[in-house]
Amino acid sequence: MSKPENYNINLDVKYGHLELIDVPSIIAACTEQWWNQTLTQVNDSVVRIGIVEGEFHWHKHDDDDEFFFVLQGQLLIDLEDQTIVLNPMQGTTVTKGVMHRPRAPQKTVMLMVETSNIEPTGD
Repeated sequence: MSKPENYNINLDVKYGHLELIDVPSIIAACTEQWWNQTLTQVNDSVVRIGIVEGEFHWHKHDDDDEFFFVLQGQLLIDLEDQTIVLNPMQGTTVTKGVMHRPRAPQKTVMLMVETSNIEPTGD
């Protein structure tokens, strides 16, 4: 799948080890509706921040699990047979190979942990 034009997904690692990551200032600087930035790398995984509102597309990751943790707002993760509702300070892991669609009915801030070679828009 190609990256749709309305998603701004930044895969570069913004912060090295032992650098301060100031999440409130990152949130304050974001003016986009669907924005995602890799914050740091931890071994073979990365931690990303997503500041989102609206719907992502249906997709899956054949070889990678994906962890979502909501800091602000509400994230709905549609699966083929249910919807997982995540409120602040709640998270879930989507198992590799599972079709899913994240949606945010209001501005939502989340952290994601996934392997560094994952394609965020799906396989």
